[in-house]
Amino acid sequence: MEAGDEQLMLAYREGDAGAFEQLYKRHKGALYRFVLRSIRDRALAEELYQEIWMKAIEARGRYEVQAKFTTWLYTIARNRLVDHWRKRGLTQVSLAEDESDAAEPQAGADYEPQRVLEAKQSLARFRRALEALPAVQREAFLLHEEAGMSVAEIAQATGANEDAAKSRLRYALSKLKEAIGDD
Repeated sequence: MEAGDEQLMLAYREGDAGAFEQLYKRHKGALYRFVLRSIRDRALAEELYQEIWMKAIEARGRYEVQAKFTTWLYTIARNRLVDHWRKRGLTQVSLAEDESDAAEPQAGADYEPQRVLEAKQSLARFRRALEALPAVQREAFLLHEEAGMSVAEIAQATGANEDAAKSRLRYALSKLKEAIGDD
């Protein structure tokens, strides 16, 4: 049976470097996408992503299981992003325009240029809609989608109450569905 994230972090706190390696492998993709979609500049996103992991490493000695590991990790990430925006006088989360991890359709036997074009247009509408969301709604959506957080976990990570987190997520989902025509 595979160890849970919280058990791995406790093991890492006690000196098990392999436990950290497992945590990193489990969460690197989603955390990176969260940071990348929150920062327009890929190089800066990579720098902040590394800083977030460094902060997690530095905080290992103080780690106590008070919530899910992902809530703890994304709270660190969110705080680092907020610090970044404050230093630059910004208040908005930006969506990366160029995401190399986005799936690019490949030509094959069932390749239909019209469907590929429609998919690209739909993705562009989604990106514009995500970019247009108020920062708190975009943040709630990204924490839900990238980190798999529940409303309660989003509330805890952002310092909002559960009703506010639920409302932010609901409005974000509604606006995104409307933008891409998914009624």
